[in-house]
Amino acid sequence: MILKKYKSGILILFLSVAVCTQQAEAQRFGHGASQRSTGGGGGRSIGGGGGNNRSINGGGFNSHETNRGSSQNLSGATRNNSNIGNRSTNNNDIGNRTNNSGNRNSGNTRNSGNTNISGNTVNVNINNSHNVNNTVVHRNNIASYGRPPYVYGGRSFYCYHPYYYHPFVPYAWGPVWHPWGFFIATLATTAIVVSVAEASYHYDQGVWYQSTNGGYTSCAAPVGGTIPSLPTGTETIVVNNVTVYYYGGSFYQKAGNSYIVVAPPAGAVVSNLPDGAEEVKVGDQTYVKLGSVYYQPVQINGKNGYEVSQVESGSN
Repeated sequence: MILKKYKSGILILFLSVAVCTQQAEAQRFGHGASQRSTGGGGGRSIGGGGGNNRSINGGGFNSHETNRGSSQNLSGATRNNSNIGNRSTNNNDIGNRTNNSGNRNSGNTRNSGNTNISGNTVNVNINNSHNVNNTVVHRNNIASYGRPPYVYGGRSFYCYHPYYYHPFVPYAWGPVWHPWGFFIATLATTAIVVSVAEASYHYDQGVWYQSTNGGYTSCAAPVGGTIPSLPTGTETIVVNNVTVYYYGGSFYQKAGNSYIVVAPPAGAVVSNLPDGAEEVKVGDQTYVKLGSVYYQPVQINGKNGYEVSQVESGSN
């Protein structure tokens, strides 16, 4: 009997402890709910997803890490965009280099027009506005002319041979020869420097040059200029028992072991005249003028030629 009462008392004590424990838990949960309702709910109300994230097992931290990662990604994207922008700038630079290249090529277009890249031969472009050097005719004694001069406009034109018109056809002396007034960018290694009356000229294979802006321009041979040898294709002419040599519009005389440029001797007959010469009308006759020298068209033994005319002023 006593044992039954003891068991009943233990049961009642156990139930009492259980009830007290449940009440304590209820109060604790109620207090926590009250805190979340006051602070947490406010946080959710203001922060939105932030409060919700904090309610899930450190989700707020994960969410923060995600946001931070997202921020880093966006920042990275910004940096990438900057890099892309930099690459665009580089592309612009490349474009600028391309333009500069274009300018150089345009510059090279001129040079490519002047230089044959496939070989050593240099092509040239004519400059029609270039003023060629005037030359002076070596005069003869008028008494030596056995025929009267052609007189027009106060000038007398003396020649040994009768006038015989034939159309003027310019002549070229080969691939390395250039008429007066042609521009060339570079000279061949065979060119030499010749000083005449304190002026410097360049000579190469029958052609004389003067330095001009960006290159060299072919010109009339300067009287007094000396060369070591004559170019291939030189024509030998005898005038009043004097031997001269003609090539490309220029006349030479032997001087020791060299050859010196001389003024065109009046009475010399040449087979051809270079490009740059032009027909000019003098009264009823047509002459060919090269520089300041008048050439009268003639025919000797059935062959056409041009005789250096001696022009005298003050004649009627």
